[in-house]
Amino acid sequence: MQKRALGRSGLEVSALGLGCMRMSFGDSPVGDRQEMIALIRAAVERGVTFFDTAEVYGPFTNEELVGEALAPYKGRVVIATKFGFQHDGEKGPAPTMGPDSRPEQIKRVAEASLRRLRVDAIDLFYQHRPDPKVPVEEVAGAVKELIREGKVRYFGLSEANAEMIRRAHAVQPVAALQSEYSIWWRAVEPEILPTLEELGIGLVPYSPLGRGYLTGKVDENTTFAPNDIRSHNPRFTPEAIQANRKVVDLLAEIGRRSGATPAQIALAWLLAQKPWIVPIPGSRKLERLEENLAAAEVELTPADLGEIAGAMSKIAVVGDRY
Repeated sequence: MQKRALGRSGLEVSALGLGCMRMSFGDSPVGDRQEMIALIRAAVERGVTFFDTAEVYGPFTNEELVGEALAPYKGRVVIATKFGFQHDGEKGPAPTMGPDSRPEQIKRVAEASLRRLRVDAIDLFYQHRPDPKVPVEEVAGAVKELIREGKVRYFGLSEANAEMIRRAHAVQPVAALQSEYSIWWRAVEPEILPTLEELGIGLVPYSPLGRGYLTGKVDENTTFAPNDIRSHNPRFTPEAIQANRKVVDLLAEIGRRSGATPAQIALAWLLAQKPWIVPIPGSRKLERLEENLAAAEVELTPADLGEIAGAMSKIAVVGDRY
């Protein structure tokens, strides 16, 4: 597996990471614990060094899963986790489940995440979502203290706008921004990508396969469990699925010429955008994991990229992302 540097932070990871959320949280049925531990370890064996979780996934259970799975690989992998939501300590989520990035909360979360992840320091600690009640400078300052104490190595933000990124970076350098980015959701391109490039910050796209749509395995007859985010997502109504088929058809056509699947073309497209972009597709099956990882070997030509750009400029994607 190729390696990539997340901007100029000094943090180097595999070109593709693994999003672990859906292994134990997000929809049903969740993965069998021992099977998911085996899958995470299989990813390590195949060269993945970058794993993504968060305390709110569960809450807490996903960090515990990742911590157990990666315990034998200390020093060989990078684990990213997140703070920033209300909850009642180890009891579970608070009734409102709103944002909470108060400095005292950040420090409490860090201590608990260290235990669950079974590590001495959190490699990458993201603010999960902006907190309108807490200035981002205070958030960055709290993480800066944790870095000084040796409990955190790198600071990250998620879904922050360009202004917030600059304000946080001025207090504590931001290593990476995690935001949704894919061939069918490109809102980060006008302002955020140039800001990241200027400041030397990496981008970690989540949902790089459009929550599964860009794999080509979802059609208007697909049904979703009630607790699956796609069951109430505007882009996954039968009408939107059918209308957006042009995107998958484009990926499939490009893939046919290079012997790649639509998912691999979607991931290869992201990797081709910037050398400091590291997507984190999620998977609960070994064959999907291997398919995704093979995308790192797919090289899109300038003609391919130009064809995709031209075709996408004529496609109006139907449905908001949330």
